[in-house]
Amino acid sequence: MANLVRRSAWHLPDRLITPEGAFLRRRDFLRQLGLAGGAMLAAPGFLRAADSPRPSPGAGYPYPRNPAFNPDLKLTNEEVATSYNNFYEFSLDKGEVRLLTGKFVTTPWSIEVTGLCDNPMTLALHDLLSQVTLEERVYRFRCVEAWSMVVPWTGFSLSKLIEKAKPKASAKFLRFETANRPDQFPGMRSPRTAGYPWPYFEGLRMDEAMHPLTLMATGIYGKPLPKQQGAPVRLVVPWKYGYKSIKSIVKIEFVATQPKTFWETLAADEYPFESNVNPKVPHPRWSQATERVIGTFDRARTLPYNGYGDLVAKLYS
Repeated sequence: MANLVRRSAWHLPDRLITPEGAFLRRRDFLRQLGLAGGAMLAAPGFLRAADSPRPSPGAGYPYPRNPAFNPDLKLTNEEVATSYNNFYEFSLDKGEVRLLTGKFVTTPWSIEVTGLCDNPMTLALHDLLSQVTLEERVYRFRCVEAWSMVVPWTGFSLSKLIEKAKPKASAKFLRFETANRPDQFPGMRSPRTAGYPWPYFEGLRMDEAMHPLTLMATGIYGKPLPKQQGAPVRLVVPWKYGYKSIKSIVKIEFVATQPKTFWETLAADEYPFESNVNPKVPHPRWSQATERVIGTFDRARTLPYNGYGDLVAKLYS
């Protein structure tokens, strides 16, 4: 009888491992862009899709994929990814979120940019998208609930919007806010969320917000964002737990002191402000050492900073 080998819980199946050659090519490409070491923010035109023309807002999806973020990772099935969503404004139950989005109005949409900046503004999303270059990036996505996905986001670096606002030297943090629409968000009216400090709010340090990886996403899988995933515009911070990637943003405020965040207000010991993916720091109620890969029967070892440590670890040294 053949010997049976029991895999460790952190075992990563071969089909999910990025080939060494592809990984090295990615690092070489990022190094050429100035993203390795301390030069990441000094490189002009960082993370812009190579030789791609700037599309007009109505050009439509899909947009060019940035070769720096086209790793050989197996994408999560689109149907699975768009039907397994946390968006408590609609429901606490992932599977029914997309069934409850019908009344949510996402057009027209504006973002207020305010606080400690020299150029406060309220921008119609359509006008904003005419001023930036949209591109697609494949990112790992890691939820604090110890599950993960690999998804192709479309968007632009948040730094581009920050630069337009011209923050003052006293602005050390950004505070983000989700739309406050109880008439369109049934979850906000649910007895199960009574006492939640609506509307949803989050925050980042200025250096985190300016990092080239930090994305304002408007699409996924080569299409505009569906409502259950934060339409029409959300944040994606791939080295942090997913709740930091606030959805359906209507306000960005530059502030001098670290802002409170939604989940930190409710349970600071479970959802601290920083919230970097760290397999060595367990959630008070479960381990973060491994993660369940959505759409498969696999369990994978969690990577520090969700696999982006070579680009972001120095922010926390």
